[in-house]
Amino acid sequence: MTLTIDDIIENFSFIDDWEERYRYVIELGRDLEPLSAEEQSDLNKVQGCVSQVWLVSEVDQSSGEPVLTFRGDSDAHIVKGLVAITLSVFSGQKADAILSLDVEDIFKQIGLRDHLTPQRSNGLSAMLERIKTDARRALQAA
Repeated sequence: MTLTIDDIIENFSFIDDWEERYRYVIELGRDLEPLSAEEQSDLNKVQGCVSQVWLVSEVDQSSGEPVLTFRGDSDAHIVKGLVAITLSVFSGQKADAILSLDVEDIFKQIGLRDHLTPQRSNGLSAMLERIKTDARRALQAA
């Protein structure tokens, strides 16, 4: 069962200790379907992350507006959990919704940015920029 971002926010609200929250983030990453070796390519690699992060974008134009589905993976446990949280926000959304979404507000609700190292925060920003770039490309192609 895939959790929505609302489910994740609610679950975070029940966890007070950040050590426990980190464990929950790692657990979310474990639930991600791993990418194949072929998908873990330079083409799918997110640039700007210290850990290796891969992001696969798929665009569905059947409804007239591009809808993007994302799959991702990482070689680091906490980062893989951050990938899972990010995908729960963006995957299955229309491209224009992706571009207008204020994800920082969501991260503030769970206190995420305040508890990330600068390297992880930069990597998260790189992943968010990659998702928005993919959404822009999908809109241009539509």
